[in-house]
Amino acid sequence: MTDEERTLLDTLAAGPPVGTSRDAATDVPLADATTPVQRLLARGLLMRRDATTVELPRQLGVHLRGGRAFAASMLSPPTLDAREHAEATVDQTAAGEAMSLLRHVGDLLESWGQVPPPVLKAGGLGVREIRRMMREFDVEEPRAVLLAELVVGAGLVADSNEEDSVWVPTTLTDTWLAAPPSAQWALLADTWLALPRLPGLAYGTASGRSAGGRTAGGAASGSADKPPTPLSERLRRPLAPEGRRRVLRALAELPPGAGVEAENLVGYLAWQAPRRGGRLRDDLVRWTLSEATALGLVALGAATTAARALLVDSETESDDDHRSRAADAMADAMPDPVDHVLVQADLTVVAPGPLEPGLAAEVNAVADAESTGHATVYRVSEASVRRALDSGRTAAELHELFAARSATPVPQSLTYLIDDVARRHGRLRGGACASFLRCDDEALLAEVLAGPAAAELGLRAIAPTVVVSDLPLGDVMTGLREHGFTPAAEGPDGRVIDLRQRGRRIPARNRAVAGSPRANSTRQVAGVVERIKAGDRAAASRHGAGVRNAAGTGDTSATLALLSEAARGGRQVWIGLVDTHGTATQRVVTPVRLSGGVLEGSSAERYPLHRITSAALVDD
Repeated sequence: MTDEERTLLDTLAAGPPVGTSRDAATDVPLADATTPVQRLLARGLLMRRDATTVELPRQLGVHLRGGRAFAASMLSPPTLDAREHAEATVDQTAAGEAMSLLRHVGDLLESWGQVPPPVLKAGGLGVREIRRMMREFDVEEPRAVLLAELVVGAGLVADSNEEDSVWVPTTLTDTWLAAPPSAQWALLADTWLALPRLPGLAYGTASGRSAGGRTAGGAASGSADKPPTPLSERLRRPLAPEGRRRVLRALAELPPGAGVEAENLVGYLAWQAPRRGGRLRDDLVRWTLSEATALGLVALGAATTAARALLVDSETESDDDHRSRAADAMADAMPDPVDHVLVQADLTVVAPGPLEPGLAAEVNAVADAESTGHATVYRVSEASVRRALDSGRTAAELHELFAARSATPVPQSLTYLIDDVARRHGRLRGGACASFLRCDDEALLAEVLAGPAAAELGLRAIAPTVVVSDLPLGDVMTGLREHGFTPAAEGPDGRVIDLRQRGRRIPARNRAVAGSPRANSTRQVAGVVERIKAGDRAAASRHGAGVRNAAGTGDTSATLALLSEAARGGRQVWIGLVDTHGTATQRVVTPVRLSGGVLEGSSAERYPLHRITSAALVDD
């Protein structure tokens, strides 16, 4: 045997015993074999599983390991090679990721409010919509899938349940948008931690697609070469929350600020749970780290202070207490909102940090975001100024905004732009007639009536300065703007009103995830163990023939007599029960009292008589 062949066998013996090689495609006689894999296959020292996979026989593996079931290196747990970071650095890095996530969620809710994406006939969100999100929000596919799963899981978006169903923001969206950033983040983080779904199956690599094609039990759940679609039932995995907590707990057990590489953690957790098996086990660790980093629960490979707060298990605290504590930790890590911007000569507005909510709303109304990050760059244009004027703001208010909030001098170019747009804006005034137009400039109104817009919009003059239309006011305003005019809509008092669509909303429903699942308490575990022991005692007890309730009659007299006899004599009795779910169980009880149709045992347990199907005295 050559050194190459022995090295290959030793590698497979150390585990895993399965390898991939193109040399496994065909049978080659030993005399013609040219590679170690071909020679080992010809000698029967390797087994072919398929055209690209070989496996080391179990008996040979045990022999190579010196008669041991496992290699000596596998008997000791791998170490986590932690890298030390300042805890504040970890928290601040995570806060930056969290703010980026909140911005993308806000963009998604606004986009879906205006143009709700359709629900696929088989359920879920189509590939075309995911690609539109990637293009519109400038994100990768994993982030787009995660965003969709988060907003639906948090109840911010729901299926409209119509004939042509679409994904529509709910009324909870407005509440979420009005909340402080830390509270917004806490809802999303808590939702993700308790989400009984695996978004990674929709965007994973080949291993993820293979895992998505089959269920944990191995039954086919769809086309093995086609990943599940986001928001579909094929992504549902009830054990996903516990898998995420397992990954985060491993990081939280390290000192604050200590981070590890993803593959190091994959190997560590694989050693701790070898029977979980499968590539999905390791992929789940990688997906969890990636998604937790996007959410701001992990940064630089370390658990953040907010993540540790969210993971704390306490029988005396509710899920809301955990979320509130995590929100406070994230609020401390997030940079303080700034109350100023930097206006540049090229009509860009730089926000050197997260803006105060009121200032952010004003800037977004008059400028368009060009780039985002720790510093956001906005651009003021003729269209953005007109949008601000359409919403009811005046030129004087815009000048005051930049004069009061800009830390740099306001350039003349911005002043001229605002004045120029404002001078032309609103010269045409529209109202509902269905709608009307009025203008003090008769020549301008004549120009409108002489153009193609008049026929398209059904405009007709009712006075030298007034024109009416049968179309809604919003349609008239849009049509005139498409023909180069700059009209403004006005209310009954003559003031400019905002006709922009606010986005569709549907009533909020119960959240898909009501709260974060917590580890079983000591009391719960003790209760489960006691019930198991009670069942074992009942199964092992010796008892006489006993009595059985008459089927369909509700007659419990014989059972009542036997239980009364046992209570008077202090004897144990075996009883058969049917619980509220129709499940049959058995118990051994020492009756103490029978009253009000309830049997009370010596351990304070209570059993309704109508659920006792049979009873017998336990032999001494």
